[in-house]
Amino acid sequence: MSLSYLISVVWRAPMIAVSTAVMGSISLITAVWDNDGNAQLKVARGWAWLLLAFGGAKVKVVGGERVERSRSYVIVSNHLSYMDTPALLWHLPVNFRFMAKRGLFEVPFIGGHLRKAGHISVPQDDPRAALKVLSHAGQALKQRGLSVLVFPEGGRSPNGELREFKDGAAYLAIKGGVPLLPVCLIGMREVLPMHSVHLRPGKVTLRIGEPIDVSGMKSSDREALTERLKSEIRAMQQLGR
Repeated sequence: MSLSYLISVVWRAPMIAVSTAVMGSISLITAVWDNDGNAQLKVARGWAWLLLAFGGAKVKVVGGERVERSRSYVIVSNHLSYMDTPALLWHLPVNFRFMAKRGLFEVPFIGGHLRKAGHISVPQDDPRAALKVLSHAGQALKQRGLSVLVFPEGGRSPNGELREFKDGAAYLAIKGGVPLLPVCLIGMREVLPMHSVHLRPGKVTLRIGEPIDVSGMKSSDREALTERLKSEIRAMQQLGR
């Protein structure tokens, strides 16, 4: 391993930490007057660009023409690394929010910031409450012209293989009457592996599949729809390899 490579690895983490602190502070200030979360999304995208640049992740987008900027989607992606979020923020050209575990929303300062930006808090230990949250969120999707990003595996994959998908994304799309947009990240695990803090420059592919129409579907169809979604993302993953 060359000295120049070691130096490159060592300086990346501090630069990312500084960028996160600076952009996070700007976002918190923006939240004071930003009532719809759109300005905070722009700040988040600037942060994402910095992280990808400092991390050395060169992302190639395949299938970007399938995304209509003015449409609402439930975006569904595999989850490999903490760098997945910056890649999706910077490269997906739609106005979207995150669906995340309620625990994140209970962290001081961060929780209030997430709520004000319009991100969706989903309880993990109360299925009935979770369905209620998803139902309300689905109804609000088209009304506000927003999209929602979901990692249906519920966490990062330790080995790169797809884990079981939760059916919340399918339920959300059906309730909102908006298409599911399958997305697959390939190569991000090599840039920042799970349980590692060492970023390694690398090439990443972001594949965007054909949107899945949910017209006419009922909530009882969500399990079959979730399996279809997983199959399509797996197929993109295998194609990428």
